[in-house]
Amino acid sequence: MKAILLAGAALLASAAAAAENPILAPWTGPYGGEPNFATVRVADFKPALETAMAMEQKEIDAIANNPAPPTFDNTIVAMERAGDALTRAQTLFFGVWSSNLKTPEVAAVETEMAPKLSAFGDAITQNPKLFARIDAVYASPDKAKLTPEQQRLVWVYWKRFTQQGAKLSPADKKTFAANNERLAVLYAKFAQNELADEENYILVLDRPEQLKGLSQAQVAAAAAEGVKRGQPGKWLIANTRSAMEPFLTYADDRASREKGFRMWTMRGDNGGATDNNAIVTEILQLRAANAKLIGYPTFAHWVLSDRMAKTPKTAMALELAAWKPAVAQVHKDVAVMQAVVDAETKAGQHAAFRIAPWDYRYYAEKVRKAKYDLDLNEVKPYLQLDHVREAMFFAAGKVYGFTFTKVEGLPVFHPDVTVYEVKDRDGKHRGLWYFDPYARAGKNSGAWMNAYREQSTFDGAVPTIVSNNANFIKGTDGQPTTLSFDDARTMFHEFGHALHGLNSAVTYPMLSGTNTVRDFVEFPSQLNENWFTTPEVQRLLVNAKGEPLPQALVDKIRRAQTFNEAFGVVEAQASAIVDLELHLAGSTPIEPHAFEKKALADLGMPAEIVMRHRIPQFGHVFAGDGYSAGYYGYLWAAVLDYDAFSAFTEAGGPYDPVVAKRLHDTITSVGNTVDPAVAYRNFRGRDPKVDAYLRAKGFPVPVAGTN
Repeated sequence: MKAILLAGAALLASAAAAAENPILAPWTGPYGGEPNFATVRVADFKPALETAMAMEQKEIDAIANNPAPPTFDNTIVAMERAGDALTRAQTLFFGVWSSNLKTPEVAAVETEMAPKLSAFGDAITQNPKLFARIDAVYASPDKAKLTPEQQRLVWVYWKRFTQQGAKLSPADKKTFAANNERLAVLYAKFAQNELADEENYILVLDRPEQLKGLSQAQVAAAAAEGVKRGQPGKWLIANTRSAMEPFLTYADDRASREKGFRMWTMRGDNGGATDNNAIVTEILQLRAANAKLIGYPTFAHWVLSDRMAKTPKTAMALELAAWKPAVAQVHKDVAVMQAVVDAETKAGQHAAFRIAPWDYRYYAEKVRKAKYDLDLNEVKPYLQLDHVREAMFFAAGKVYGFTFTKVEGLPVFHPDVTVYEVKDRDGKHRGLWYFDPYARAGKNSGAWMNAYREQSTFDGAVPTIVSNNANFIKGTDGQPTTLSFDDARTMFHEFGHALHGLNSAVTYPMLSGTNTVRDFVEFPSQLNENWFTTPEVQRLLVNAKGEPLPQALVDKIRRAQTFNEAFGVVEAQASAIVDLELHLAGSTPIEPHAFEKKALADLGMPAEIVMRHRIPQFGHVFAGDGYSAGYYGYLWAAVLDYDAFSAFTEAGGPYDPVVAKRLHDTITSVGNTVDPAVAYRNFRGRDPKVDAYLRAKGFPVPVAGTN
């Protein structure tokens, strides 16, 4: 009786805490419920997360201890209903505050709660009674009576539990969970260190001659950054990709380029409190230990077992198929750039030097101008942020029938955020899209998509809520924010993830939207990049006078479309190959500097290029496990992307309605309800071929083709 009374008291306490903590409150509002950011306080996050875990634990206990025989409804569907409060709390904390508004107070909560949340998740997947019920449903003859989507959901739960230690011995479960708790701490620390080096290191220019080569917009943005950081009269370049890459492309001053490049590529590798090297070593050891516990030879084998690639060997083979022709082309490109350097030396413009990594972008741009008469700075005035956004809306309307209408009055977490309602061609509400484009202190670098709520229908129609976040430098003095060509293409990429979520039409949230395997999830987003360069979109890209992108400039862009593609392939695939190599090393201790140096030497990495993400700043892989042993997935998805877009061109054009409908019906609407390989065959009528990818990059295509 005492135990019952105590349990009842705890339940009442949890309910009271939920009622008092606004973070735990159900979302209400006119669009199926929306997050009320206005009520969120950092001080509420810890108690909210703790209370939400207690609430979900009671729901899990009720499922695990249910005396009725296990069925799909009382076990699998019940799991889908469990944990709503915790999902909302984690969305607000990790999806918004930790990613976009990371103050020291937020970082402290993250450091404390990450291991607790990891332990909580392990306690669920390692609950023997719960897994016994899932296993019983999975093995039951009655499973054959379920719909294909329901059978897929059962398999996803069963696979997830077995892959996370459900079948381990009690002692091994304890070790596995302890490793995961430690990993959660290390992931948070890695991300915090990387962000600290981005915010605390900044390139300071104090002489006008250091600005030579930069556009007026770049100079104005650098001056504004100086004012913002308390150094008026100086020009500051932020230590982020969106700020540093344009500087390295256009700045004439070689010494400043080198200083900025070293600062940027040494994030997480500066020694002291924010150094990530020891963290990387420990992460790799813990991952290897967990893989061995589960029964795999390495972490890479464990991760890839349920991906499209299936094995590290298959993934590596694709990497090398792109790597070899890309490296060969880079050597040719460098020779052309070196000839420009040598000619400048002969003309007395500077002392002799060999192309170094901080020179590559600068001289590649010079060659582009000379060979194609194309200066990408000429394009920037036509790539105003607002116009690029409207062009994205146009393409999404043509391909998917979506309309986007700005919504006023909904709470947002920062004044820069805008919200749009999305409707389909029948006028039906599909979801909300939150857009947060600008850089700020405490915001993760790069660009990304997030789902605040997954679409589902099993408990009534629940529309999705998605966001896109970026780090563009806001225009000064009321001037429009203009983007580089690559940044505009990145917007289309990340918007592709959002469209994947908005197209979702599945029953269960576990299978919804982008909740698919990692080497497939990048496919719809990379595919969406193709519409950025269509004539219909480029006609919408106008400058401040309303003048469209000149046809002569469009023609130059098309003629130069394969120029310098090899650089991007080598830069990115070096990271992907090293990622696989790191996770194929098993329990062998890794010293990041030595490993990176040897791995790149063995690959024949051109000396003029560094990895897109050096190991101490490889947040995709070490700030969490989302892309660990999986960065190859971008290339895998690119092969799908180019092959799939060929279906549009073969049908007559990029907006062919028949192919667009098939894309929706077989790919973007089905989430993870269909095996990705089957989904692709349903769309294309066959398995993907690498040929279109190789042609798009300007690489030779094998005579017989490659399946």
